[in-house]
Amino acid sequence: MQFSIKRVLPHLLVLVGFVIISLLYFSPVLQGKQIFQSDIMQYIGMSKQQSDFRAETGKETYWTNSAFAGMPTYQLGAKYPHNYIKKLDLTLRFLPRPADYLFLYFFSFYILLLVLKVDFKLATLGALAFGFSTYLIIILGVGHNSKAHAIAYMPLVLSGILLTFQRKYISGFLLTTLAMGLELVANHFQMTYYLMFLVIILGVVYLVDAYRNQDLRHYFKVFGILLVAVIISVALNATNVLATKEYVKESTRGKSELSINPDGSSKEVTSGLDRDYITQFSYGFAETFNLFIPRFMGGGNGEDVGKDSKTYTAFRTLGATPAQALEESKRAPMYWGDQPIVEAPAYVGAVVLFLFVLALFLVNGRLKWWLVGGSVFALLLSYGKNLGFLTDFFIDHIPLYNKFRAVTSIQVILELCIPVLAVMGLVKVFNANENKDQKFKALKYTAIITGGISLVFLLFKTSLFDFVGVNDGFYRQNYGQAFIEAIKEDRKTIFNQDTIRTLVLVLLSAGTIYMYLKDKLKEKWAIVIFGILILFDLVGVDRRYVNNDDFVSSIQVNKPFVANEADKYILQDTSYYRVFDLVGGAAKPSYFHNSLNGYNAAELKRYSELFDFYVVKNNLKVLNMLNTKYIIVQDSLGAVFPYTNEEANGNAWFIKSLEKVNSANEEILALENLDNKNKAVYNLEINSLKDNYSLDSLASIKLIKHQPNYLKYLSKNKHEGFVVFSEIYYPKGWKTFLDGQETTHMRVNYTLRGMEIPAGEHIIEFKFDPEVVKTGSAISLGSSILVGILVILGLLYQLKQKKNDSA
Repeated sequence: MQFSIKRVLPHLLVLVGFVIISLLYFSPVLQGKQIFQSDIMQYIGMSKQQSDFRAETGKETYWTNSAFAGMPTYQLGAKYPHNYIKKLDLTLRFLPRPADYLFLYFFSFYILLLVLKVDFKLATLGALAFGFSTYLIIILGVGHNSKAHAIAYMPLVLSGILLTFQRKYISGFLLTTLAMGLELVANHFQMTYYLMFLVIILGVVYLVDAYRNQDLRHYFKVFGILLVAVIISVALNATNVLATKEYVKESTRGKSELSINPDGSSKEVTSGLDRDYITQFSYGFAETFNLFIPRFMGGGNGEDVGKDSKTYTAFRTLGATPAQALEESKRAPMYWGDQPIVEAPAYVGAVVLFLFVLALFLVNGRLKWWLVGGSVFALLLSYGKNLGFLTDFFIDHIPLYNKFRAVTSIQVILELCIPVLAVMGLVKVFNANENKDQKFKALKYTAIITGGISLVFLLFKTSLFDFVGVNDGFYRQNYGQAFIEAIKEDRKTIFNQDTIRTLVLVLLSAGTIYMYLKDKLKEKWAIVIFGILILFDLVGVDRRYVNNDDFVSSIQVNKPFVANEADKYILQDTSYYRVFDLVGGAAKPSYFHNSLNGYNAAELKRYSELFDFYVVKNNLKVLNMLNTKYIIVQDSLGAVFPYTNEEANGNAWFIKSLEKVNSANEEILALENLDNKNKAVYNLEINSLKDNYSLDSLASIKLIKHQPNYLKYLSKNKHEGFVVFSEIYYPKGWKTFLDGQETTHMRVNYTLRGMEIPAGEHIIEFKFDPEVVKTGSAISLGSSILVGILVILGLLYQLKQKKNDSA
């Protein structure tokens, strides 16, 4: 028992250290403050209705009417029954947000390095290098929590895979199952998709190695074990996976039926996102050096250059007061790369990259090649349209690649691989059995390469770069050429500062290893020095972009929106209607109203198209059919007021005629001038519908009860009629009942629901009761029980093996 405690104690101390460091970096959480994240503010606005419903009823709604005129909540934080893997995830994320994600970064990467048989001290060093990688901190600052969540579990997934390849089949299988289950819990399939690429590269490298060593039987045994582990991990998340799979076909990530744009021009028909949208954020070739020199390309779009800057002087020259000039200088447009906007550089670290280059000379074998292969692969794909032939190939031929945007995001793979290889380089340096002459030689080449790059940039920057950004034309037009010259000078200044900073860190890193190799510095002190250098390097850059200033009182985060006078006026109307807010932004309207607006990367495709064709152009006919009773606008003096639209069609209405069209193009174009109060169009293979319907002058249909997932109407009509509902059509989950008997409804007017109603008085109900949730929950429950049994059996087997070994 004493021996076991002695083995475990260092790891416990390391984990406690990770907790302390996570809380120290985000220390305002200890005062009850929360980080202000722009994306989370938008999420709170979008999910307010479902959160309120949950609080009031204790039940979950899988549909919200508060955003985009109605959509499923699958991508808005829906909670599913029997999601026990989520409970495990919440247990691991026990710290206040965002310290919980930083701890996960550390913990997961630490486990990976331990699996690679790295000493706990160097594993701690590697965990800090990974966790404080600038991009990983930046995404916490802006609120890309699900992305951070998925990235944090990537090393843990790799740990399970590598453990299985090390012939620890049971522990490897169990760890892979749980880690992959946790990875999917994060619900950021783009990051998981990128992880798949890295796993494929790892698998290919191990396959080649197995073939060379005539060990293919072991390789395919591992492959089978891991395949079963992944299947079970998917089953643990069955509801979320199945719901997302179902939804994506109907979302902007799915295939459009339109072949025209809103302006009438021809549109490229794809099964995913538009090519330009996918590659909008493409890494420039020169930006590669941002990984090594933090503000090589100026940093972000809003850098604080201070009072002593040329930018400050330029603003003063333009007539700004000292206070105004200082405020503007805090968000100076320093970034001059190829992307339209950048929050901060994706800085991996001068020290970490120095060690990575060193490892290229010292580390050999399959570990090196899958790490290098993954890094190069990610870097090349991050160039996007700047390396068009490769990106186009992936968009056109690699399954699912065209479902995701922001190709630069794939750099998370190199941000994972580089610190691993960097640490393995240090392992080689500290290994007394390795040839010392080879180490000196590697150190010399590394210092020449990394230090030489820094020197070249310092000496020849004006010859190599013009420091002109893609957005400079805007600033020239608004502020003049003198302003452009001023920001170019500041760009050169911070380029110099950070390049010198990197050069100094390279020299200190090289000097530390040199002193160790000369036996003038003990290993433990060399590790301490590298720990200090890495923390100084990465935390110093991180704090420029995410720091205590980003924290606010919890009420500002949990209640981020304040109702204006227009909102207050509209909220007095307790009937069921929609609001089109032309002032409040994307998600704020959803916080207070059933809104036509919204903020989500995957809204329903048909509604998105309708919005682009008509809503954004304020087409009143289309606004009417969406039951838009209020439009929030701004007058010439800037005052916000609600316009009451008396022409809104209401919740549902009988029509006189129904017209069948032959394509999606015809259907959406017909809406421009359609008398939608009396007529509807449809594009479905239904031949039993009438063209015309008799309409009793006293015919009526009224909404008598409504919840996000339930609508009840009372219909009266002497004749058989056809009703159009101002509700968004979604083909899965909405069940229709006529006088308690289940029936069907159809899609009309491109996005709405329609239904033929028999003569007489009837009750019509819509209930959102998706089968995918029931099916997925049953699978999740069964797989959770299976995993619980397998974990218990695995632990019993391991205990039995240890007892036999000690006998």
